[in-house]
Amino acid sequence: MNVIVRETFEPPLPDTDMRAGHAPLRAGTLHFDSLGTPASLLYGDVYHARAGALAQAEHVFLRGNGLPERWEGKASFTVCETGFGLGNNFLALWLAWRRTQNRPHRLHVLSFEAHPFSREDLAQALAFHNGELRDMANALLSAWPPLLPGMHRLEFEGGRVSLTLAFGRVEYMSRQVEASVDAFFLDGFSPARNPAMWTRELFGQLVRIARPGATAATWCSAGQVRRDLSAAGFLVERIPGFSGKRQMSRAVLRPGLGRGRGPANSASVVVVGGGPAGAGVAHALAVRGHDVTVLDPAFHHGPAGLHAGHRCAAMSPALSRDDNPMSRLSRAGILLAGLRWKGFEDVTRRCGSLFRIEEEEAGLWQNFLSQWNIPPEWMQWCDAASTKQRCGLSLPAGGVWMEHGHLVRVPQLLEALFAHERVSMRAAKVARLERTGSGWRAVAEDGRHLAEAELVVLAGAAATPGLLARTLPQLRCPKLAQLQRMGGQVAYFHAGDVAAAKGVVAGAGYWLPDDRGIHVGGSTYELGVEQVEVTPQGGVAVAHKVAALLGTDPGPLLNAQAQPSGWAGLRVAVSDHLPVIGAATSDESLWMACAYGSRGLSWMTLAGEMIAARLNAEPMPVERELVKGVRLR
Repeated sequence: MNVIVRETFEPPLPDTDMRAGHAPLRAGTLHFDSLGTPASLLYGDVYHARAGALAQAEHVFLRGNGLPERWEGKASFTVCETGFGLGNNFLALWLAWRRTQNRPHRLHVLSFEAHPFSREDLAQALAFHNGELRDMANALLSAWPPLLPGMHRLEFEGGRVSLTLAFGRVEYMSRQVEASVDAFFLDGFSPARNPAMWTRELFGQLVRIARPGATAATWCSAGQVRRDLSAAGFLVERIPGFSGKRQMSRAVLRPGLGRGRGPANSASVVVVGGGPAGAGVAHALAVRGHDVTVLDPAFHHGPAGLHAGHRCAAMSPALSRDDNPMSRLSRAGILLAGLRWKGFEDVTRRCGSLFRIEEEEAGLWQNFLSQWNIPPEWMQWCDAASTKQRCGLSLPAGGVWMEHGHLVRVPQLLEALFAHERVSMRAAKVARLERTGSGWRAVAEDGRHLAEAELVVLAGAAATPGLLARTLPQLRCPKLAQLQRMGGQVAYFHAGDVAAAKGVVAGAGYWLPDDRGIHVGGSTYELGVEQVEVTPQGGVAVAHKVAALLGTDPGPLLNAQAQPSGWAGLRVAVSDHLPVIGAATSDESLWMACAYGSRGLSWMTLAGEMIAARLNAEPMPVERELVKGVRLR
């Protein structure tokens, strides 16, 4: 790979204080050198040897790591790649997995990339593939995420092959990933051109996420690289190189190093709580082979529980002008939800969302979108004159248009998630949990044993702090002690004589597109309540809130109220308005997933994926600092 591109190249970005933290992305620019090899103008190096990307991947990375022989008979296998580039190493690895008879049931790939390509550039770079690889490249292109900093999870082969992309500078992202890696593909540009990809510090982070016996391979045979790998904890040797390159490097982790944690695929699970939080966790665990029992007294109403009358709701990204943790978690959750719900019929519709911004703040938001290089397929500015085209309504002010805003039919979503063959439901209220020799037992108020499992997840919203306190009275958790209840009512309006949006409009309230003849408007907020119900006063309050949002008269809305007139429910949140997701016990047998506030749809899949990834030794779908921010303590 260390063949110098002769064209003029742009120097890398200078070091700044953003180097060590979350920062905007600088996308890659596709370029071909004079011999037709894909190359980087940013680093002045080619993306693969001129003899071919797939041949290089086979010789250097697969054979260098003893693949596919090393993964035969394993339940799962994880590969970490230090530079995703054009994706050819991933495609070669995926193809080898397909062609191995005794392959692992799950293949996980974690890949860093500071300068990812747009989908259009990536398609051009991969255009030479044909046959089976053409289909695989098309699947990769179809799943390619918006170019936003952070972690992006993609899935293929019905979830049996996952690709977790870490978009951002490797100095930062290598400290943010969490995984248990079996093999490393060290594939950055040459040390002279991109030294950040070959430092002892980076190799130390790779050792942090390595399993015992992990291997590494690279085309690079530079003495300093081998010495730094050795200092980090690898036993390194030189072996014959590829395509005229005399030598390459192969390494294995020293005995005694590595993470010993393995997957818990067979562990049974009890989930306490049958709302969105419980459904997200139950489904994420079920698709990985866990048998899950969900307990909730509201199942007397059916699989949708207390959401049986909740026609539909909006799922929109959270906004902040500094891309704060709430925005990043919301982004991850919405993209994961789109992945996990992809096969469900009649559940969700991507219609886009417009978040209204008052004129005095418009410049601040436009600056944010520009400075953070936010791709228009995720968010873009929409002025007042363009609101009719975007959301179907002429609004008095513009705002931020979010392409990934969704209308979600909540009852149908819960029914679809709970319909998985490994999920069973019981209409029962859990009073306490008891330790058993192999895990936990859920007990009713009258002492009846409701269910037993090796793992328990508490996802019962307002009921969670009390149940946790009765189960672990010694546990001190200030975060849950500050849990706040909020009651809220949405109202239903007949379509026809009211404003007909084709996308979600949000701000101080929200207005959803017509869904089967009904618009949903929201919402009221009542703090500190124990119970909620639909009231005429609540319907009037929602009508006035929606009218102010849309810049219209509330009269037509009041005249268009439907029957039933709405739905009411409880939300719970903690002071930082982030969810609470994490283990409550040191052995990680008791977990929490609660305090979703008004963002239950955004966070329900994310929480399930985070818990499932931890339990099954998979790459975590979000950065470690975000995981830390939502932990119980």
